[in-house]
Formats: sequence, structure tokens, C-alpha cells
Amino acid sequence: MKELTKAEEQIMQILWKIEKGFVNDILEEFQLPKPAYNTVSTIVRILEKKGFVLHKAYGKTHEYFPLISKDEYTKTYLKGFLNNYFSNSYQQLVSFFSNDNNLSVHELEEIRTMMDQQIEKQKNQ
Repeated sequence: MKELTKAEEQIMQILWKIEKGFVNDILEEFQLPKPAYNTVSTIVRILEKKGFVLHKAYGKTHEYFPLISKDEYTKTYLKGFLNNYFSNSYQQLVSFFSNDNNLSVHELEEIRTMMDQQIEKQKNQ
């Protein structure tokens, strides 16, 4: 699966949110300043060529919908991110975030709780 550009990802985020829509529906979701209609239309067609969206034709207009779920893309993207920045090591990833001074004690405790729950879940399998 190819990685999305920032503009493509922005449009995919909108399509994942609205589930399906015409170019005007996508434009409505943008905050000001909104991109041009033709810009959004071009990006959606690129996303279709990349296999991220499909369309249903109604005469000359097209209703677009995601072919790939947000979860599916997130998993693929994060695997690439983990590989490219943390040598495919979850330990390095967790270490990086746990050493980040911006995390509060509360956030660290929540992460620990989630990890403990996951450990118990895997032990019981």
C-alpha cells in the first residue's frame, strides 16, 4: 500500500468521516480557506488511481467512497513508521515516548495500565 501525501491524507480523513460523498461534500468539511474544487477533484482521482477510493457515477458526477478503512491504513502506516524510525522495535518506540518530557504522569500511568491489560490478555490466550 502506498503512503498518502498530506493533501491525500486530509481528503481521506474527510471521506472516512463522511463515509461517502461528492466533491462538494468533501469541500464542505474543509475549514477556511477551502481548496479549489478542481484541486479536490484531482486529488480524489489520484486516490482512486492509487486504490484508496472508488466512485459511483451519476451521469457526469461521481460519489466517492473509501476502499481502504482508516484502521487498515493506520496499521500499514504505523508499521512503516516503526520500521523507518525505530528499527522495527516497539521497545525503542515506547522508550522514545516514555522519555518525552511532554508526557504527564497521568498519561504514563494510563499507558502502563493499557500495557498491563494487554499482557494479561495474551497470558490468558
